[in-house]
Amino acid sequence: MRGTDDIFKKRVERFQKLLRENEIDGAVIRTLSTYIYFTGTKWLRPSLIIPAEGEPIAYVVKREGERFREKSWIENVVEFQKVEDLMAGVMSWIAKNGYHRVGLEFGVERDAYLLFLKLFQRLNPSVEVVDIFDLTMRLRMIKDEWELENIRNAGKIAQKGMKVAEEVINPGISELEIAAEVMRELMLSGSEDPKVYVSTTPRAHAEPFRDLRVEESGVVTVVIGADWNHYYANMARTFVLGDPGGMVRKAIEIKEKAYEIALEETRIGVSLASVEKKLANFFKENRFGDAYIAGYTHGVGLLIEEPPIATIVVPQRAQKVQENMVLTIIHSPLMIPEGAIKHEDTYIIKKKEPERVT
Repeated sequence: MRGTDDIFKKRVERFQKLLRENEIDGAVIRTLSTYIYFTGTKWLRPSLIIPAEGEPIAYVVKREGERFREKSWIENVVEFQKVEDLMAGVMSWIAKNGYHRVGLEFGVERDAYLLFLKLFQRLNPSVEVVDIFDLTMRLRMIKDEWELENIRNAGKIAQKGMKVAEEVINPGISELEIAAEVMRELMLSGSEDPKVYVSTTPRAHAEPFRDLRVEESGVVTVVIGADWNHYYANMARTFVLGDPGGMVRKAIEIKEKAYEIALEETRIGVSLASVEKKLANFFKENRFGDAYIAGYTHGVGLLIEEPPIATIVVPQRAQKVQENMVLTIIHSPLMIPEGAIKHEDTYIIKKKEPERVT
């Protein structure tokens, strides 16, 4: 297991306190990132039960139990051979304890499917299902020192990947070939689940295509999410080849100034919405208002993009900046005809000034 038992036990205890305060009898954790947060390990088809009081229970496939115990601090491990056995185990746990309110995390990650929710409700018609997403993210949003050190290490790996991107980007190479070279470097450096996006056309967070190639004069934007002990750092750069024109040069200049504004304004106690408004006005004043995609920042941690997700969840822009949040600045690209102009780094929010990770 990566990290001490005490780290994860204390997380569960804090979460159980939140469950009790919200009169929730227990929670079924199916989202992988939250599963990692509490167990200390990633596992395919995650299934973890955390009662409001008592020891958590992990369900794993038959013959996985021994390996799981080596990777996690949790002692109560139940093996199942059929999915029906897993569901029966959860139902038995609910019935045996007389639970009436059970938490599920309504996320968008793998295994947190609407199908599972519907099945759960059908099998447990008398149980009230409560969304615990805000509770888990309240814990995860502020990082402890062990988490921050993992993110710093991830940042070093991300920078190595970006150096490879800079070296391999040449006219004629495909987006997929660039991504493959970067991915190889990230994995060899210890990143177990890296994310690499490459765009030679105006696309934000672009999945690379094998049939899109670098032009003699154009721009290439590379976005990297590298992880260490499951914690991510996120960075993005735009590379310019030849002379793609004055619009590109101007967009890069404006983007760099916006980056400085965002970094200066993102301080403890400030709302993300207020920074967002200043950036939107700045781009509008400089005639790039139509090119700016709103949402200048997002959290980084066990996911490359996690709360506060000011990029896609508008209400979370009301979130105020807190110490030991980990945020990307400045997430949004400028979408111009020549391509997506982007410069993004990961920062740890500190009292004096943000600590740059990438």
